[in-house]
This record gives sequence, structure tokens and C-alpha cells, in this order.
Amino acid sequence: MNDFDRPYWDQHWRHARHHGTAPNPHLVREVAGLAPGTALDAGCGRGAEAGWLAARGWAVTAVDISIEALTQATANTVAWVRADLTTWAPATPFDLVTTHYAHPAMPQLAFYERISDWVAPGGTLLVVGHAQGHHVAEASATAADITALLGGWAIDTAGDHGHDVVVRARRTA
Repeated sequence: MNDFDRPYWDQHWRHARHHGTAPNPHLVREVAGLAPGTALDAGCGRGAEAGWLAARGWAVTAVDISIEALTQATANTVAWVRADLTTWAPATPFDLVTTHYAHPAMPQLAFYERISDWVAPGGTLLVVGHAQGHHVAEASATAADITALLGGWAIDTAGDHGHDVVVRARRTA
């Protein structure tokens, strides 16, 4: 069992060598048709997705708990925030809230529900996470579990893709 707290993530990013600088292909596919606006990358790590979004005209805020990850981030057009996503909350909602394999020190589904509150009306939530059975249980979910949290949302994508679960939904109200 992992605590997924600040010391855990600082240690992870201090020694991580397996994380590249290319954005997640699910992000590239899922947001390709969206008009740029404001975006939040929740649990941004080294910021590959945040940098990709910013290069395409999005005004990006990228949040991560680890100073080790943020010091390795390179995009200078992104607003970088070191914060614990279990307690931090944005001042205003975003047109796009996205997260990629983030798992903070709270139940995974509660985290997804929390960040869904940060999506503006008409905005998009994109969750790319660990599919159940492919990572530790407390950091995994199914598409069905995630979409069940989003009553009243328009679900555009929901599926398990090998080791990944991908859900893209639009806030309708």
C-alpha cells in the first residue's frame, strides 16, 4: 500500500527515468477537436501534456505535488503550481480538466469526482488512468466506475484500452 503523499512523489520523480517528454496519445486523440480555452492538468508530473496543450493555444495551469517533477518541467508558457490536489482547489473553473495516471492520497474515484467539480459548464473532463488489474488497486478504476460519478454529463468516450482507462465527458449543466 502506498501513501501517494508528497515524500512518495518526490522520491518517485527523483528517480524516474521511464517517463518521456511526449504527450499521452489518449490526450492527443481526445482533445484534437476541442477549441483551445483554459485547461488544468491535474497531477501534471513533468508536464508533457501541459506543454503540448500550451503549444496548441490552451492557457494551461499544471498542478503537481512534487517539486522534483515540477523542476523537470520545461514549458515556459504554463502556469506551474506545486500543490496537493486533495486540498488545493482552483479559483475559477476550466474549459478542460485533464489528468493522466494521477493518484493522490485519497480514493481514486473520489479524486476524479473532486476534479470534475473544476470543469466549467460546457467544458470537458478527460481522465486517463490505470485500468483495474494493471496497477495497484487503490490507483485503478474502470470506465464504468468513472462514468457513474458523472450523472448529467455527456459521455463522449468511455473505455478500457489495455492498461489504460479513458473517459472524456462534457459538463452539460
